[in-house]
Amino acid sequence: MFDRVRKVWAGFRESARAERKAGPDRRAHNLFEAAAAYVSACAEDDQERIDEAAGRVSPEALSFGVTELACRAVIALARERDESPRAVARTLLGLPAA
Repeated sequence: MFDRVRKVWAGFRESARAERKAGPDRRAHNLFEAAAAYVSACAEDDQERIDEAAGRVSPEALSFGVTELACRAVIALARERDESPRAVARTLLGLPAA
């Protein structure tokens, strides 16, 4: 568990360093922008865009961004459907109701 947190934190530090090196005109990619591009490209089965989005940030940062996007999407759908996040997640994955 702590190793996973340490790896994610290292990804954040690396992203921050890249942004400082890039300067104001060439800022590093935001991990949430990369995650949104990656997930939308996966949904559209566009391998070229998947590869481009995956190359914007470290794999750990991308994983964190995709997880955060998934959590936010499930919460938004749960509110919209007036259901629990657990029920929505199970429905999206095609699992039987718990």
